[in-house]
Amino acid sequence: MLVIKDFSKTYKGGNKAVDGLSLHVEPGVIYGFIGHNGAGKTTTIRSVVGAQSFDSGEILICGKSITAEPEAAKRLMAYIPDSPEVYDNLTGTRFLDFVADVYGVGAAERRERITRYGDMFEITSRLGNVISTYSHGMKQKLVLISALIHAPRLLVLDEPFVGLDPKAAFTLKEIMREMTDDGCAIFFSTHVLDTAEKLCDRVAIIKNGRLVAEGTMDEIRGNESLEHVFLELIDHDA
Repeated sequence: MLVIKDFSKTYKGGNKAVDGLSLHVEPGVIYGFIGHNGAGKTTTIRSVVGAQSFDSGEILICGKSITAEPEAAKRLMAYIPDSPEVYDNLTGTRFLDFVADVYGVGAAERRERITRYGDMFEITSRLGNVISTYSHGMKQKLVLISALIHAPRLLVLDEPFVGLDPKAAFTLKEIMREMTDDGCAIFFSTHVLDTAEKLCDRVAIIKNGRLVAEGTMDEIRGNESLEHVFLELIDHDA
């Protein structure tokens, strides 16, 4: 579903954000991507979704190269950044219709999905309002619905639980598991290690742009907590 091969990215000034990263996210898997601030998580995610270029390596979405076939690759996935980006002058409904138009979602399908996810996130009654009146949490819910509206095969999320109230966070977890039960794949970064430990099937830990651990949750944590393992790996001298 998502294949990252020998991925590297260096910014101006010689700062190597990611160095030779390789990961494989299979269908039906919730995959956690964990690291300290500045470890290279957001750099990797932005490259995966085609939001920035990279120096070397290959990124495939369902076999489609994000560099050679960007449009085809992007149609198969959805991306939720760590900060919701929406058009404040539109209503929630018009924004969702705009996204549905971009992905060619039919009228019946979009209405069903907007109603379904709007009800699940308890935002349906506010979709007719202008987005500039929304709270940060409401904008986050709207962006989540927009990502789900075309039924992506890969969902990529950067700190998705930030700004969500406990009920909305629980709803998102349920949706994520429902999607993977249907054969989708989910790749997400988080600092909430307790959530990752309970939710993820596999996890990768990145430090200073390099992969330091990868495997199933049981393989990574052993008899310890994910938090304990993470802190040991991050604090250990490279």
